[in-house]
Amino acid sequence: MQVIAYFIISLLASVAGAICGIGGGVIIKPTLDLFHLDSVATVSFLSGCTVLAMSCYSVTKSLRSGESKIDLKVGTPLAIGAAIGGVAGKQMFSVISAQFQETAGAVQAACLFLITLATMLYTLNKARIRTHRIFKAWVCLAIGLVLGIMSSFLGIGGGPINLVVFYFFFSMDTKTAAQNSLYVILFSQITSLISTLVTASVPEFSWLSLILMVAGGIGGGMLGRVFNRRMDNKAVDKLFLVLMVIIMLISLYNAWQYTAA
Repeated sequence: MQVIAYFIISLLASVAGAICGIGGGVIIKPTLDLFHLDSVATVSFLSGCTVLAMSCYSVTKSLRSGESKIDLKVGTPLAIGAAIGGVAGKQMFSVISAQFQETAGAVQAACLFLITLATMLYTLNKARIRTHRIFKAWVCLAIGLVLGIMSSFLGIGGGPINLVVFYFFFSMDTKTAAQNSLYVILFSQITSLISTLVTASVPEFSWLSLILMVAGGIGGGMLGRVFNRRMDNKAVDKLFLVLMVIIMLISLYNAWQYTAA
């Protein structure tokens, strides 16, 4: 029953993640934490692998189909920065997890709540906020570095903060930002996984759970692409806001659970 829950959660989260460009990990991680199906480290690892599978499928499919809206001049330095930041964020989490164990889950949940709240407030007011068009590679690299650290530390792959970055710094519309976000997430997750393997810090996990979650991630990527093509920017924005509210409520509850434990 537990492995079925893993598959369903990863599938539904990946559908939403592919549509909105948030990767799915921002939904998978707090949801699995909510039910305490595995340790914090194992949930972060499984979530990262799922997001990697989904983003790999989505990005590859969009590039091969000629429907890609990815801006390689901006997205590539961002992705490189996110890859470097992903390694740093992974190390930060390992240190905190080793020293504080269950408290690490509370820290992750609290940080995720604050980031999601800030993202939702920006999204609600983005029509009134002046945006920018940044092209300098070193600035993109620095922005990507910060994104990578946050996403890897929180175990969410990319998350809603990516979209705000593409809105504010690069003046992208919702659907363009979603594709570029998945491109950055792909790089950061590949690097994060390699770092985990090289440092031999892979937590204990069930192979069946991993296989079903990866399958759910790829399946969600397929369905998400179909829905994304049929939805306009307003519909994607509405779905994004609904997800933000759900994520914040789950994060608050998780933070309370870990603190009370």
